[in-house]
Amino acid sequence: MLVRVGISADFLTCLGLLMSVAACMFISQGQLRLGLTFLILTAIPDLLDGAVASAAGTSSKRGAFFDSTADRVTDGLLLCGVGWHLADSNGGKMALLPMAILAVSSLISYERAKAELLGYQAKGGLMERAERMVVLGFGLCFNAILIPVLWVMLALTSATALQRFFKVWRQASPDVPSSNRRG
Repeated sequence: MLVRVGISADFLTCLGLLMSVAACMFISQGQLRLGLTFLILTAIPDLLDGAVASAAGTSSKRGAFFDSTADRVTDGLLLCGVGWHLADSNGGKMALLPMAILAVSSLISYERAKAELLGYQAKGGLMERAERMVVLGFGLCFNAILIPVLWVMLALTSATALQRFFKVWRQASPDVPSSNRRG
């Protein structure tokens, strides 16, 4: 239906980015539930853009690159909003917690991209992007548990980075035949 009314995958990606800017602003001002609403509004176009591109016959490497880049920007905006909120409400030190999550999340994305460039597979893990967004949303529902939720996110995101590292490490080991490296 979206394709029939002229909505493109790129439009949906841009809409998701716009929603993430709004989410960042509301979260940074301590309006966590309103921020959660916009986090959900960020996720909806992100869920639909690939299907719209497929339905319209416009799937492309450019679109995949745009979508992936937009995902990283969205992650940064959301976690910076949380960091700003924590800096205002809990002092400066807790603001580093979402920045640590962002750093490890970036490592996860890098590991996958580099692994695929080298011909290895690095998908999977305990806390991929979708799980991070759901858990962050849960933390935004209840301000009293936001910091513990962020610690859980950091632990599980770090575990995912380690899982991916060792998955690629095993695939790249000299004793693994090249025909068995993917998967």
